[in-house]
Amino acid sequence: MQKTILIAGCGDLGNAIGTRLIELGHRVYGLRRNIDQLSESIQPIAFDLLSNNPLPALPAIDFLIYTAAAKSRDEATYRQIYLEAPRQLADALVGQSYQAILVSSTGVYSQDDGNWIDESSPAEPNNPFGALMLEGELALAAQTPECSVVRSSGIYGPGRNHLIKRVLSGTLAPEAPIHFSNRIHRDDLASFIVHLVSKRASGETLQPLYLASDGEPAPIHEVTSWLAEQLEVTPQQYEMIQRGGNKRVANRAMRESGFVCRYPNYQSGFAANIEEFKSR
Repeated sequence: MQKTILIAGCGDLGNAIGTRLIELGHRVYGLRRNIDQLSESIQPIAFDLLSNNPLPALPAIDFLIYTAAAKSRDEATYRQIYLEAPRQLADALVGQSYQAILVSSTGVYSQDDGNWIDESSPAEPNNPFGALMLEGELALAAQTPECSVVRSSGIYGPGRNHLIKRVLSGTLAPEAPIHFSNRIHRDDLASFIVHLVSKRASGETLQPLYLASDGEPAPIHEVTSWLAEQLEVTPQQYEMIQRGGNKRVANRAMRESGFVCRYPNYQSGFAANIEEFKSR
């Protein structure tokens, strides 16, 4: 059964989600500032989420998927992208019955002891950026008929070669202290969102919270050392290169929903990244 879906902040992740949904027969609208960067099959709605302008007329929808990400790390941008813009969209869609899916971040967790966290763990941000993301989650959930939050760990994949570039420069993470890193491939995150849409479209009720991660955290030293071996790089220096707390993200609810990652660990995901990077 065809559903109408609005993807707000339809960038790289949103495009990946949208093209998959269209292949399943759904009608997809993409809202973003530069609509020329939308996939051709996504119907464009031009709007800058950082502006204070009124939203254009929005279609009647069955799903709102919010995938906007702040391009700069300052409080004003975070407040607009993660709090004010979702509120504005919810206000514009008032009266409609739809399922909202908000892509957030495990950055709302301040745990720093290397232990495991899951959907039952307390989210108590220790910085203003995580606090604004959490406030935005709560605000959208309060304004929408049904809302599921997907807190993603670090996204990597096509075009996301920051860590590879750091390793190519000869910089690796130190072995001690151990600092666990968590990640999910862009394609797995996009497919998981599509998986949730399909479950809801078939009549299943979604959980209010999912942690999206590959389920195999690894020390960042191990990851960078493996990348150096694959890239045939001789380490030149060691420095902490990861932002965020030292925790291990479990993906229990994600797995229990029936979803299986195509890239279940960093080796399988980065192998594709390395080939893409080398081919440039």
